[in-house]
Amino acid sequence: MTPQESILSGSKAAVSDLAAGGDVCPVCARLPKDGFVELGSLASDIQRLIRANAPDTGEISEVCGRCSRLFERAKDQIIQDAAMQKDGSHVLSTPLRLDADERFTGKGVTIAFLDSGFYPHVDLRGRIQAYRNMLDEEGDTSSLFEPDVASWHGMMTSVVAAGNGSLSNGFYRGIAPDADVVLVKLAETGRITDQNIQDGLEWVLANHEKYDIRIVNISAGGDDEQSYLHDPLSQAVEACSAAGITVVCAVGNAGHLPNHPVVPPASSPSCIAVGGLDDNNSINRARRGMYRSSYGPTIDGLQKPEVIASSIWVPAPILPNTPTAQQAELLDKLDKSLDAELHSIIRENARLDPELDAALDRPVHIIRQIITLKLRRENVITKHYKYVDGTSFSAPIVSSVAAQMLEANPDLTPSDIKRILISTAERLPHYEVDRQGWGVIDPRRAVESALSHK
Repeated sequence: MTPQESILSGSKAAVSDLAAGGDVCPVCARLPKDGFVELGSLASDIQRLIRANAPDTGEISEVCGRCSRLFERAKDQIIQDAAMQKDGSHVLSTPLRLDADERFTGKGVTIAFLDSGFYPHVDLRGRIQAYRNMLDEEGDTSSLFEPDVASWHGMMTSVVAAGNGSLSNGFYRGIAPDADVVLVKLAETGRITDQNIQDGLEWVLANHEKYDIRIVNISAGGDDEQSYLHDPLSQAVEACSAAGITVVCAVGNAGHLPNHPVVPPASSPSCIAVGGLDDNNSINRARRGMYRSSYGPTIDGLQKPEVIASSIWVPAPILPNTPTAQQAELLDKLDKSLDAELHSIIRENARLDPELDAALDRPVHIIRQIITLKLRRENVITKHYKYVDGTSFSAPIVSSVAAQMLEANPDLTPSDIKRILISTAERLPHYEVDRQGWGVIDPRRAVESALSHK
């Protein structure tokens, strides 16, 4: 098996418990909707990719039509652009892992992002419609161009949803790479409060017609659990929804705590609260599991989250012009260099990484081990991208699918979008309903349903 052929492969997964009622595809473990395709009828390079990424179920002779189309579409980008992790697996792009419909890219749809800070990453070039710093009454935009610690989170959430993957030949793009964005900075570093989020929502509500904002993404949690009946932040969410703005909220990462609380704004009735999926960086449904996301019921007895989406192994950009970016670039360069060049490259970049400086007197094989460990520990994919985790990144994935749906059918209301996402989601077997709501989003089915919705 060549590295190219194993791009999508990972550890083996048993699929026998998913086979009840009929034969399932040996690659994705789905019951095929449009029949099987003989493997021998496909091009030889596609056959090799499929065989390399099927679970250990013996020799396969056919796959479902969905998988044959998926591998055909992804083949060139998989071989050319996917980056290999040092543990032998590969970080897949979000559209590939969730089988997004490539016909729709969020074009003509504006998503507002509420976060601690932002940076105008190149993957958003030409599509930032507005920037509002809620900490500055004058509306100063200079903070957008400061790559400080407050900027990275919002930069990542916005690019996860709407980045075009320009630094990876388009591979690490979001599901809505043509969507426009409005960036609303809520706070400096530290905790974001209910009031911060409420102020941001009220600004969005006052300006949504000016910028044609149809979706607002909130990858931040507020203070404490509250009843939406008396909570001003929840009421701001409801006002946005009533005005035709779909509000998508990260549900939080407290699923490991005994009370796993869901706080505003994610506890608001009209919002789409998004929990976390751990797909083990694979397209095989049999490998899907839950992330440690928060879940309800809320104080008001509402089930949250409604849906879940990828919350780990999510490709995201590295904040440029920072020590992290410099270290990632150095690690990427060392990883691709010849053995004879390693010591000189480390000397040329002295004081950039103390661990590498300390290894200068070590033999090449030890330096290689250190590079491998650091790439894994720092979650580096390439010098431009790393993989991240948290429901902060599940929410923008759902926001990007909502943008696809609105491009497909601009007449959809927030309640239409929520209902379609729920009705097309797929529950994980063997996991409590409370933790996952209606299950994993299915972008392709959601868009198809949006197209047919009247």
